[in-house]
Amino acid sequence: MAEAEDSGSKRRDESEADRLDRNYGELLQELRVAETGVQILFAFMLSIAFQERFQSLDDVQRTIYVITLLFCTLSIALLVAPVAFHRLVFRQGLKDELVLITNKLALAGTTFLLLAVLSGVLLIFDHVVGRVFAIVVTSLLSVVFISLWLVLPLQRRRADERQQDRA
Repeated sequence: MAEAEDSGSKRRDESEADRLDRNYGELLQELRVAETGVQILFAFMLSIAFQERFQSLDDVQRTIYVITLLFCTLSIALLVAPVAFHRLVFRQGLKDELVLITNKLALAGTTFLLLAVLSGVLLIFDHVVGRVFAIVVTSLLSVVFISLWLVLPLQRRRADERQQDRA
């Protein structure tokens, strides 16, 4: 059995096929979480356009709304694409490619989810409390999200790589 390359210092004795199955299962679980969030945000964004107060949005707010809706839509497309991809390559011996492509789609979908959330926050805060405060809050939230979703995992990954290099 081959050792998995993705489990850090705690190596697993598993075959390549078992590793791919595990990786794909983990990706699907992560996608379920992200898909739920983006679908709720998308539903919220769709309902806004049909509210009476939507007419009171200024041109900048309408532009932010359209961009947010576009980000939500792209996020859904990217986060659901692995399902369609899997259905079309099922039992074709392409699990390695499936895991690789699904990972890339998940990262891209999560990126658009982040953009959708931030632009949604910008829209709501701009409408409720004003543009300057909205920009400040959205900027701060950008730092929080990027720190948690990118910086923290990459720091942990680098620390693990340094530890492996020493071993």
